[in-house]
Amino acid sequence: MVSPNPHDDGDRFDWHAAERDLNNPDADVVDLDAARAARNTDPDPDDGGPALVDSPLAQRSPRFTLDGARAGQRRPILPAWLRSRDELVDVMRWAVGHLLHTTAYHAARAPKYAGKVALRAPGGAARLAGGAVRWVFDWEGERLRQVTSETRDGELYLKLSRQRDRRVRWRGIVATFTLSLTLVGGAAMAWAPSWAQWAIPALLVTLCGLAGQPADKPLLDTAVVIPRVARLTSDVVVRALAVLGIAGITQAIGKQGTKAIAFTAPITRDGPGWRADIDLPPGVTAGDVIERRDRLAAGLTRPLGCVWPEGQPEVHPGRLLLWVGDQDMAATPPKPWPLLKTTGGFDLGRPVPFGTDPRGRVISIELPYTNLLIGSIPGYGKTAATQVPMLAAALDPYAELWCFDFKGTGGLDPLEKVSARYASGQDDDTAEQGLLALRELRKECQRRAAVIKGLPKTVCPDNKVTPELARRRKLGLHWLVVALDEVQELFSHAEFGKEAGELAEKVIKLGRALGVILVVATQRPDAKSLPTGVSANAGTRFCLRVMGQIENDMILGTSAYKNGIRATMFAKKDKGVGYLVGAADDAQIVRTFYVDGPTAEKITDRARALREAAGTLTGHAIGQAAPTTAARRDTLLDDILTVVPATEAKVWAETLTERLADLNPQAYADLTRDQLTAALKPYGITTGQVWGTDSTTGKGANRRGIERQHITDAVAERNKRRGDKAA
Repeated sequence: MVSPNPHDDGDRFDWHAAERDLNNPDADVVDLDAARAARNTDPDPDDGGPALVDSPLAQRSPRFTLDGARAGQRRPILPAWLRSRDELVDVMRWAVGHLLHTTAYHAARAPKYAGKVALRAPGGAARLAGGAVRWVFDWEGERLRQVTSETRDGELYLKLSRQRDRRVRWRGIVATFTLSLTLVGGAAMAWAPSWAQWAIPALLVTLCGLAGQPADKPLLDTAVVIPRVARLTSDVVVRALAVLGIAGITQAIGKQGTKAIAFTAPITRDGPGWRADIDLPPGVTAGDVIERRDRLAAGLTRPLGCVWPEGQPEVHPGRLLLWVGDQDMAATPPKPWPLLKTTGGFDLGRPVPFGTDPRGRVISIELPYTNLLIGSIPGYGKTAATQVPMLAAALDPYAELWCFDFKGTGGLDPLEKVSARYASGQDDDTAEQGLLALRELRKECQRRAAVIKGLPKTVCPDNKVTPELARRRKLGLHWLVVALDEVQELFSHAEFGKEAGELAEKVIKLGRALGVILVVATQRPDAKSLPTGVSANAGTRFCLRVMGQIENDMILGTSAYKNGIRATMFAKKDKGVGYLVGAADDAQIVRTFYVDGPTAEKITDRARALREAAGTLTGHAIGQAAPTTAARRDTLLDDILTVVPATEAKVWAETLTERLADLNPQAYADLTRDQLTAALKPYGITTGQVWGTDSTTGKGANRRGIERQHITDAVAERNKRRGDKAA
């Protein structure tokens, strides 16, 4: 509300006068000069009196100092929409659309307007004639002459009468000449062209119709209804903060009055809304206000979708950035995805348009050198948010896509036609294919690391895949984008979950510099369903609505909730709206672009054509079967009993993997000792030190291995469970 001043004695400003101005709906700002005059005080800005931050006096520039100029922030020369090509195109498109709509609207109503003009023309002609008569005979001075006559001021009356005579004489001559010209022109109409015979009367009727227009009934209808919203003032903001029920704010206002809330900058227009930068009272954090967003909106008397408080922890925890829009964000028509307008391909090395912020500005994310983690409770746009970067990747014909939908609802089905690997379903087969894909990704990371290591520094100076290297097909360093939707179904799987989580953690750590990009989406962000090694290493995070602090911080990072970045504030209607962290220096509230099913199909049809032309369509998209799946763990137990005879009570793990590879090379050729250990763990089977003999040297030794009896017991338990289910 005020700019705090430590020398303020609190008795230099007429707050009652200011309050009267604030309660006046016709007053834009408080008249500080009038308020000070009521108290007979000097309006010197340096007298220590508080000044409303949204008043002209408070916005006066401070005294110039060299240190202050160096510390000052330079404002951009051009507005934001002129500095961004996309925003400039968007503004121009809106302007052209607005012009075309207005023109078409009024053109369609031209007959109506013509009828209104014709009906009003007689009244307008009478009004014009009456005005001309009053002017010629100087009737406007008649009242003054009558008053002079009543006061018996003869000299003044004679003076006014002589003045009237001169006026009437001169105006009569002008009127006679004008009327004569009009009659001559009317007679000449008989010899005028036909178009003029119609145009001139139509013009006269139009002029008479406009003259006959009632003041409260305009001729033209309103083509575009512009919503009128109240101006945001510091007093309004303070009153709204005061009713939140936050003890720190209530106590501070009770002791210091409106000076308890400090505004660090004038409240200004920012896009289609108002922006206020606020320093909250000591001990009050931005998160305290954000958590009460609904009450803040009620205090501002604005729809919930118009009020977007954000914290600025990089400044301090008590700094609040409040943006109040003119329209509810949910009611604002969503902008189309910019890549829908492109006719060619897309370079994934460029930023991907992801959504818009509350101000309507396009927010983009960069996929290379990061991994994207998306989370929310069900039904708030998680799959749609996953689809946006994957469709952008599909439009890059040199990017390879692997898509896995562990929910099985078909959210990623449009991408199947361009995916080298694809699986969708809630069954064990889909989970296993996801596990195999992560194994392949781990090997692919190792291969790519070896390739990069062998490249000269002149080609790869930073030891990471560059957009140029991604285009060199012989190197095999193209962008590899892997979507794991509803990944909690994989990570919490009784048989495959542990290994999948470990592999995902390795890939998400190593793949960032190797051109391997994971897009992970989950609706259950807890430690079991989302390993901390995965969530902690995701460079870009997007969190839609969640219900608690733990889920919030699992997606957005530790202490996000404490710092005021709270996806818990989103309401039921805020579908597709979430907090984006990692795409910029500060957390951003973003409404993702929405691409419906038919539109997604058209995009992937175009993407497939681009890949066919570039010769990069492979794998599942052209009907190639995925590598043979590894044996399921229930089959693994039977295979172990096959290769380990009953006479062999114990066997080394490496010996067992060799025998399994001989038994089924397609399934077990790549099976390692660690993978075998992870596969047996869900059955309660652990490896330990067992005695055995090396088949090549004939020497005995203790090595890690298993006991055959444990496998036999596990098979019996498994068969028992199957029998119970069948019954």
